[in-house]
Amino acid sequence: MQYNMSQENPLVSIITPTYNHEKYISDCICSAQEQTYTNWEMIIVNDGSTDNTLSVARSLAATDDRIHVFTQENVGIFRLSETYNFALEKSKGKYIAILEGDDVWLPEKLELQVPTLEQDESAVLSWGRAYRSKADLAELYALNPTDEQFDKQLFTNNPVGTITNKLLFENFIPALTILIRKTALDQIGGFIQNHGLPLVDLPTLQQLSLNGTFTYVNEPLGKWRTYILQVTKMHAVQMAEGFYKLSLEFFEENRPHFENSNIQKKDIHEFYNKLLVVSYSRSARYKLIRKDFTGARKDYLKSIFCFGINRPLWKLRSIIGLVFSFVHADIENLARKLGRVSYK
Repeated sequence: MQYNMSQENPLVSIITPTYNHEKYISDCICSAQEQTYTNWEMIIVNDGSTDNTLSVARSLAATDDRIHVFTQENVGIFRLSETYNFALEKSKGKYIAILEGDDVWLPEKLELQVPTLEQDESAVLSWGRAYRSKADLAELYALNPTDEQFDKQLFTNNPVGTITNKLLFENFIPALTILIRKTALDQIGGFIQNHGLPLVDLPTLQQLSLNGTFTYVNEPLGKWRTYILQVTKMHAVQMAEGFYKLSLEFFEENRPHFENSNIQKKDIHEFYNKLLVVSYSRSARYKLIRKDFTGARKDYLKSIFCFGINRPLWKLRSIIGLVFSFVHADIENLARKLGRVSYK
């Protein structure tokens, strides 16, 4: 199929970092091409993939002048902001959308979002709901927030800063749904990455939440693909520890904002100690799946004996997992028999 729909002044620039997404990049690009809103450009940055990601992307770009493919030596996920900000410099759009190389959009994603920002100059970004899916996209699970959790004042960050307190403890905004006003990104210096986090969305969202309102589309906008070797599973502990440091720093840097809330520094400590119990337990379980039994035991022991007496049920899970790590048993098989979600 030939597209060749060159846009001199695209309203939306889609940033797509990709690394070793040979199996997924075609789905990703096609989901952009299938958008009912067509005034966009797609900036794909191949981070030194060792598979055929680059050739697949170039092949599809050859049929569509809106797609621009760049490649670089691998800098990795811990320098992800460099990749994002390189793409940001190349972008021409008024709005910046995020679509990483292993995710996909639903066809009306941009058509639903662009008008919300065009009609509200005070809004710095738009976001919405998404699905989590397995690698083949066949099974879908609704990500939070659900209809029952809808809170217009919170989700639209109106008044400005309403959502900031929530972002201090968790990121419930699916990255693949974000559409950001480029001038707002420029004001904060582009995409932000710090504290050893393999991501840019939460630090960037925290800063943007203090600079303007959001718009919210209460519809699923895309599918977040999950599989065992992705970043959120491979680096669960490092992410939790990074979030902890990020939140403490953000709290200190913006004390005037938090003075009007009931949040204190001890609340951050308590929340992240609980999170670390869970994160070490999950990290150990992913290592069990990869048959890294020694690594799994180390993480299970941290989950059991560190971070106080928080999350006793998760500590019990860790004890069970520790036993499985010694006998090299399949904990995922047990999870399925108990009717629990398997991580495989």
